[in-house]
Amino acid sequence: MSITDRQYALDLDAKDPLAGYKEQFVITDPEMCYLDGNSLGRLPKRTVELVNNFMLNEWGAEVVDGWGHWIDEAQPTGDLIGRATLGAGPGQVLACDTTSVNFYQLVGAALRARPGRKTIIIDAANFPTDRYILQGYADRLGLKLVVIDNESEAIGERITPEMLKPYLSDDVALVTLEVIQYRGGGRNPIKEITDLVRSFGALSLWDAAHAVGAIEMNFDNDGVDLAVGCTYKYGNSGPGAPAWLYVSKRLQAELQVPIQGWFAQADQFEMGPNFEKSSDIRGFQIASPSLIGLRCIQSAFGMIEEAGIDQIAKKCATGTEMMIGLYDAWLADLGFTLNTSRDPQERGGHISLVHPDAKRIAVALRKFANVIPDYRVPNSIRVAISPLATSYTEVWDGFQRLRDLVSTRQYEKIEIDGNRVT
Repeated sequence: MSITDRQYALDLDAKDPLAGYKEQFVITDPEMCYLDGNSLGRLPKRTVELVNNFMLNEWGAEVVDGWGHWIDEAQPTGDLIGRATLGAGPGQVLACDTTSVNFYQLVGAALRARPGRKTIIIDAANFPTDRYILQGYADRLGLKLVVIDNESEAIGERITPEMLKPYLSDDVALVTLEVIQYRGGGRNPIKEITDLVRSFGALSLWDAAHAVGAIEMNFDNDGVDLAVGCTYKYGNSGPGAPAWLYVSKRLQAELQVPIQGWFAQADQFEMGPNFEKSSDIRGFQIASPSLIGLRCIQSAFGMIEEAGIDQIAKKCATGTEMMIGLYDAWLADLGFTLNTSRDPQERGGHISLVHPDAKRIAVALRKFANVIPDYRVPNSIRVAISPLATSYTEVWDGFQRLRDLVSTRQYEKIEIDGNRVT
């Protein structure tokens, strides 16, 4: 059967072992094609129940006594994230703060652990916060910031060991890259790059924000040093939900973060005059956890663990393969260029479609076609399959509407209104 036949997608849904999960999410408009789960995941129905129960039966009933069992909740929640999605054993993942704060903390810890080394490396296509934080460290500490140009040279903006190696030396303290490139969708080889960086005595810090909950990762087996990520994309934990950080057990005693909060104090409630870092993963926590946010993570990542990250990753691979097939059939002749690899091992849960009028098309999809993608400067439309909440037919319908919108040039009616959220 041809991929351009809607029955192709219906047949995939009929065989999908994850198909039943979609009805477990709040979907107020069944006609909407929501292809932006790589930016914000849908709300699980069980999260509403769990948060309501926390508010009424814990916070409401227990008030301050609740801290007796809330106090360390960031740690088992981190273990859940690690177990369900990262291939990380217990005591190495902490659910806390934001991705940006965690990134700042771990960069500072890595630099402190490599005194005398003056070079830090990132790529030009990396997420803005990561680049800005490294720029700040470089300016403040007088470091050499090396930025690899991968915006125009690599499909999906991928970084390979061969691209990275010429930049490495005994002066490099830290290399930080994304697992999945936020814009182009390229998937970087974690183990190969981590091993290469370690061979020069440097530390590596992975940003897995666009990978967690979409692909299988094996941090422990791959020897990952440090990593950060969010929980609200494929993790479905809600806007502003706590992020996470990963610190390998072999590094926890060696590293100390720049913001030394009281939750990281070894004897926290002694309120002592001097900071003495806790020897376990709590030594990387700043302050009180967001309990409501943690319950959202527990609900959503519990679903991921139940479904199985292996099945989720398979659906991402199949769904993005279908997207690429529909691009070939419908979009390649309409001015689009595919900027994501055709190899499923080199991409995650989203693909990037480049078009000169990408911004107007993305706005028009929302206004005229009831399709929700997102736009990234300068000319990329990102479309994703979020395996638990998205059906193959939803993806197929979204691509058909995209084809029709562009082929009829209806998108040209759009006037950009200045909304800075894209």
